[in-house]
Parts: sequence; structure tokens; C-alpha cells
Amino acid sequence: MSSSPAPCSRSWSISEDSLRRFVQFASESCIQELLAASDTNRGKDNDGWKVLTLDNGVEISKRRSDSLHTFRSRWILRSVSPQQFITVANAIDAAKQWDSDLVEARYIKDLEDNLSIIRLRFGDNSKPLFRNREFIVYERRETMEDGTLVVAVASLPKEIAAGLHPKQSNAIRGLLLQSGWVVEKLEDDSCVVTYVVQLDPAGWLPKCFVNRFNTKLVMIIENLKKLAQACPSEGEI
Repeated sequence: MSSSPAPCSRSWSISEDSLRRFVQFASESCIQELLAASDTNRGKDNDGWKVLTLDNGVEISKRRSDSLHTFRSRWILRSVSPQQFITVANAIDAAKQWDSDLVEARYIKDLEDNLSIIRLRFGDNSKPLFRNREFIVYERRETMEDGTLVVAVASLPKEIAAGLHPKQSNAIRGLLLQSGWVVEKLEDDSCVVTYVVQLDPAGWLPKCFVNRFNTKLVMIIENLKKLAQACPSEGEI
């Protein structure tokens, strides 16, 4: 009697040019979703957002569509320019300073000056849906016509991700549907920051997880505030 064949994971090997074109196309919708989430002119009654917490100038909201759960945090940084904030938020070597669950973050490939492939790895003590997981994501950085800075981040399809970086045997390959920053300039060199992250837990999301994820967002915001305020402004560099 023959034994069953061992399961194998599929991986795709694609050229750098094909990868670049795919990521440019996929990131366009992510950028538009981030801009829509940051639009304060939209009506509060019909955009689906439910405010979970509003404390010390920080709003954390959640929106659900089928199995998808999208979390949004918004706050104003006084006397911090958009460039100061993005310098801190995009400094991959310093990412562990504002997200203590992150074990490793490194660039796999730079496709363009504003387009990169990154590996993120979280440890055993991380929050649910991130615990012992690794993510292979693209990161696209854009400056809009009005000066708004947008950073779009999302997982690559699992077959493409496997071709770029085989999964470690002791890690779970996670899926980050979309996330990112929108940083809008205000008067007096301040800015308003919107952070969005979308997860797919494939069903009901326990209230205890929502509470713990809120705590994680608040912690990230506080850490980023401190780092951004300590970052020198353009005139001080």
C-alpha cells in the first residue's frame, strides 16, 4: 500500500518587472481605501465606522464587512510635521521601538525608490492574529498633490511570497489585507495621522480580542508620538 504524498506549498517565481507592475496595480486600491478612511468630511452615519474609544485626543474605530474587520486610529500631533512622523514610522530599523511585538523587520527587495518588499516577524508573546507569524508585504510610499503622505502596506499573494522568501518551518504565514498611514499637514507645522489595519479572522471576532487590539493600537500611538516628537525637524537637520 503506497503512502500518501506529503503536502507541498505552491510558490511562483516571477520577474522583478512583473512583481513591480503587480505591486503598483495592487497598491492603488489600498491607497484609495486609506484616503477614504482618513476623509473627515464623510458622514459619520453612513460610512460604517463605529467609535470604540475616544480618549486624550485619540480616536479608535472599527468597521466590519462580512468577515473583514478594519481598525482605524486617528490623532493630531502638535508641532510635528508630516515628514517627521513618516521618518519615524518608516524607519524599519526602529520599528521594534514602537511595536514591542515585532521581533524582526527587514527589506527583502527594493523595487523602486518608493516601493519595497519587507518581511515582518512577530514572536510567541505577540497579540492574537500576530503571534508567531511572519508577513511578506509590499510597502508603497506616495506624496499626494496636496502634500498628504500615504504609506500603503499589504501582504503579497501567498504563492508570490513563497517564491520570494520560503516560510520558516516554525512560523505561520500571516495575511495582512491592507494597512497603512495617511499623514495630513495642518497649520503651525502639525499633522493629523490616520492609521488603518484590516484583518480577516474568518468569522466572529471575540470582544476580548477587540479590547486587546485596542490596547495594542494605543501603545503604538503613544510610542510613535514620543519618537516623532524627538525626531529633529527639517530646520534642525
